[in-house]
Amino acid sequence: MKYDLVRDTLPEEIQFGAALFLNEFDPETASVKASAIRAASSGGFSFKDTPEFGDAFEGIDHMPANTKEGKYIKSRSITCSGTFVTITPEVAKSAMAAADIDVDGIKITPRDDLKDEDFEDFWIVADYSYNNGEEGGYMAVHMMNALSQDGFSWQTTDKAKGQFAINYMAHYSTKDIKKVPYEAYIKKAEVA
Repeated sequence: MKYDLVRDTLPEEIQFGAALFLNEFDPETASVKASAIRAASSGGFSFKDTPEFGDAFEGIDHMPANTKEGKYIKSRSITCSGTFVTITPEVAKSAMAAADIDVDGIKITPRDDLKDEDFEDFWIVADYSYNNGEEGGYMAVHMMNALSQDGFSWQTTDKAKGQFAINYMAHYSTKDIKKVPYEAYIKKAEVA
């Protein structure tokens, strides 16, 4: 037998194209407002949820490491990184992690103290599912309580666009310490 088969549902299960980085998104309607797009990007985005595991049976005689009954999640590092090629005062403020914009909307002043409003929710949304030319599916991640981890970054290049690298981390909240601060959505395209 040759093992060169693919699933019949292959076209429906492919995520393709770069994602949008959005301030808001409604997964029920899958509609996107142009005003919700945070910035234009280059090179796509990288989202990652990295759990750190613990072993409750560690150090107990006769117990092997990594026994499933003793395994637990100690913490999660939930991050999203990418590169913007457009910038606004609001995007610069967000990248600085803790900053304020003056009343004229021109000057952005970093500060060393964090405020609750510095933590933001945002969405990464991309096309998902292509079946006989039908489009409309999406894959989305909703990051909650996200805060910039690498600060404000600006790279200029001769005869090229400026680039603004971003790296956000989602954070748990004492308001609901059991709520993992992200959700993922995968919706196939509707076939006519």
